[in-house]
Amino acid sequence: MATNRNNPIAEVFGFPIENVSTKAKYYRDNRLCPFHNRYPNCTKDKADDPLGVCSVNHGDDKVITCPSRFREDWMILKNAAEFVWPKGIKWTTLPEIKLNDANGLSAGNIDYVIVQYDSKGRIIDFASLEVQGVYISGNLRNPFQKYMEFPNADFHWDGRNYPHPDYLSSSRKRLIPQMLYKGGIFKAWNKKQCVAIQKSFFDTLPELPQTTKNKADIAWFLYDLSYSETDKQYHIVLVDTVYTEFQPALQKVIFTNPGNVDDFVSVLQGKLDGKMTNIPDTHSVFELL
Repeated sequence: MATNRNNPIAEVFGFPIENVSTKAKYYRDNRLCPFHNRYPNCTKDKADDPLGVCSVNHGDDKVITCPSRFREDWMILKNAAEFVWPKGIKWTTLPEIKLNDANGLSAGNIDYVIVQYDSKGRIIDFASLEVQGVYISGNLRNPFQKYMEFPNADFHWDGRNYPHPDYLSSSRKRLIPQMLYKGGIFKAWNKKQCVAIQKSFFDTLPELPQTTKNKADIAWFLYDLSYSETDKQYHIVLVDTVYTEFQPALQKVIFTNPGNVDDFVSVLQGKLDGKMTNIPDTHSVFELL
């Protein structure tokens, strides 16, 4: 489906903004989330005034900004479980589990812990699943509120502070710290880890050294949104899976390839030269006496 280049919003309350069907209107009017939010209503940003944007336009991409968007049909859980265990294993999911370190300090919450259990309900094994959307730079609420005044397929936004995906902040401020801290604990326990992420986000990371599924500590499940002409909606699809070991992958993403040190020295020299040639005209105290 063609993208309106003057519109940052792709989906609102689960439906493309071009979808003006009775069902889409019902979800918008009642601020409902079709993607298994913890509550029937969308609660993104504010519970009483939710920012109901599921994904945004960025060029030809539809970029997922809300983690709940990944929950469509619970595909992320099924794929994670099939990475950790063979088919036929009994498993279930426990959301938002607090994780502590050896000192009893919180390492944060795990989005989902998938657990394998026996016929008596006793846990045999477990693994983690982290779900990561993309942060937004700019103001997304203003165009959202404007669209909600009159939802229509021709909506466009010419306002200031145009919103766009902030991939760098999404990785450095959120994804990588999570993988280092919480992931380090799971690695020490020799437990598998899964990450559900959009492919366009993953493509902004450094190229990770890959391994086989059997040797992997982490499975990176790369999803995207595919448009269906049948119901005029986008649906989440798994487009690739990348298997990595914990240490090589994290070393790759936390260390940046250094530039030429001589180029940096040249910048410093230019700054210093400017400072030396712009010394203020001052007089000593004795000259003023």
